[in-house]
Amino acid sequence: MTTIGDYTLHAIETGRFGLDGGAMFGIVPKPLWAKRIDPDEQNRIPLAMRCLLLQSESRTILIDCGLGDTFDGTKYREIYAVDTEHSDLEHSLANAGVSREEITDVVLTHLHFDHCGGATRAAGDEREPTFPNAVYHVQRDHWQWAIESNPKEHGSFRTDTFKPLSTSGQVDFVDGEKTIFPGVDVMLVNGHTHAQQMVKITGPEGVLVYVADLLPTSHHLAPAWTMAYDVRPLVTIDEKQLFLEKAVEAEWNLFFEHDPDIHVASLKRTDRGITTCDHRPLRNF
Repeated sequence: MTTIGDYTLHAIETGRFGLDGGAMFGIVPKPLWAKRIDPDEQNRIPLAMRCLLLQSESRTILIDCGLGDTFDGTKYREIYAVDTEHSDLEHSLANAGVSREEITDVVLTHLHFDHCGGATRAAGDEREPTFPNAVYHVQRDHWQWAIESNPKEHGSFRTDTFKPLSTSGQVDFVDGEKTIFPGVDVMLVNGHTHAQQMVKITGPEGVLVYVADLLPTSHHLAPAWTMAYDVRPLVTIDEKQLFLEKAVEAEWNLFFEHDPDIHVASLKRTDRGITTCDHRPLRNF
């Protein structure tokens, strides 16, 4: 059992999917990134959709919620190599002893479909909130950015997966960096998408940062290893360097949402820059 401050933590695996390796590593040549993650015959690399559950005496908080049933019955399930055979959101929550109805809060780092698709679920011809008793916390500026969209992110924002949350009155619009619960803070980055929020959990045991898509995998620490999906890649480079300097000095631990193999890692300085070390499952935090 992993505890940080008032919270017991569980990694919630919601399935796997695949994205083009070239898009995931931008200008980095395939002979370099393919040494780290093997692509399939369609050049897709396997990615986790790993969420984080925090339980205290008064709250049950889920950070991100995976893809859910967003692509069920459509061609996109095959295009994105969606695989929920070994894990999905509801079964993983059940394995942690939690039902959908018991979730009090959902923190959405951003509204790309692989992070928020599970926020709602199909209900006939409509969609309804997956967690009927939860408040969904999302940055106000990011919500507006997603609603208005842009050509680069148009395919990543599936408004049908999150607009019902506003209709149901379950959205808490967060304004900037702040403490949203005791021991839980959000930090903003703007390179991958506008006003993405990372989540920092702090307690006597240490600090764990849910880094979302600032660092989608442990292979994205080097400055130039940025995604083609980033709307502001030069901003991502600056944000990564600033964050990693702060994290290595403060001895923060990182929780990776998309890394297929590594859940949690610490950081160290080397002659080649800041790298990860002490790769481990969350239970060994």
